[in-house]
Amino acid sequence: MTAAPSVTADWMVGTVTSTAYATPGGRVLALEVPHWPGNLAGQHLDLRLTAEDGYQAVRSYSIASVGFGSTVELAVDQIPDGEVSPYLTMDVMAGDQLEVRGPLGGWFVWKPTDPGPVQLIGGGSGVVPLVAMMREHVASGSDVPFKLLYSVRTNDDAFFYDEIRSLASPTIDVTFAFTRKTPYGFEGTAGRLTKESVERDTIPASENPTVFVCGPTGFVEAVANWLVALGHDPARVKTERFGGK
Repeated sequence: MTAAPSVTADWMVGTVTSTAYATPGGRVLALEVPHWPGNLAGQHLDLRLTAEDGYQAVRSYSIASVGFGSTVELAVDQIPDGEVSPYLTMDVMAGDQLEVRGPLGGWFVWKPTDPGPVQLIGGGSGVVPLVAMMREHVASGSDVPFKLLYSVRTNDDAFFYDEIRSLASPTIDVTFAFTRKTPYGFEGTAGRLTKESVERDTIPASENPTVFVCGPTGFVEAVANWLVALGHDPARVKTERFGGK
């Protein structure tokens, strides 16, 4: 898919068709949205919940699915004191209806016609839009070099862990950085990303990659600053961050 789908400003009602735990505190939700126009890899949507007293809460979520069609896949990480994520990760069931609006965003997207190479850097659930980009890369048959650096506490906390590993190929390089505990057989030690590890495990600035960084605000700001200090063109470092949900 190369053309951008049309964007609707109207709220659409989607029906949850399936839910699955992806991590101890995160779930993957599939919704059937009859009038969904499709989305580009990296886009997000707004989701609105309405309480019985009329109070409404709106949150933005990255879309894991990509392309045209009426199925929308989201991956939501629970924020214990959040208003929306606890419901989505603990209470919502197949058959429930949710209001969504989108797709939204045109900056943090990747299309098969874009020049490469591409460096993806995700922290926690920030890997969701990056998975959409990897899926699009495979579906389109692109030969643009991709490299993913995924920072996560443990392999049990990684969204789409098995799929990400299966997507590794001659054109998609995958590197995990576990911050708390490494899985059995993993080469390396646990620890947070540093400027040195980012330099070691990403595409060099000399190759002028487009870099997509997504995760918690502090993570994104630190990584983006390191990339610029390492010589990357700031205009080619695209960031998306999130806070409480």
